Amino acid sequence: MDLRSVPLLPGAFTIGKRFSFEAGHRLPGLPPEHKCSRQHGHSYEVEVILTAPCLEEPGFVTDFGALSPFRTFLDAELDHRNLHEILPFEPTSERLARFLAGWFIQNLQPKIPGRLVAVLVRETGSSWARFDVEGQ
Repeated sequence: MDLRSVPLLPGAFTIGKRFSFEAGHRLPGLPPEHKCSRQHGHSYEVEVILTAPCLEEPGFVTDFGALSPFRTFLDAELDHRNLHEILPFEPTSERLARFLAGWFIQNLQPKIPGRLVAVLVRETGSSWARFDVEGQ
């Protein structure tokens, strides 16, 4: 088979990068009998999803290494913290995903190619929340 005959289809490219941090929180807005109203912790996983209509040389949406400032932010500001003590909102996964999208767009996106599409936050292996960025 001549591999040059395979068509290069039009479309967009999408990448994702996963990060993790450990943190505790409680959700005092819940009734006292709800288990999440009490202090507990998670091994959070955060995935950022970026897209671009064309690739930067040598063929990247964004070099994964260029996302390291996001890792630095998570480590310095959120890792091994009580999220309800440091964040200006009740730290549900949904709100955390929106907050992290805002931080990413404000601090990292102007310096890299590619556009943030979404941020996904996992509290457990089977539970996640995703914030989809609009109007970029």
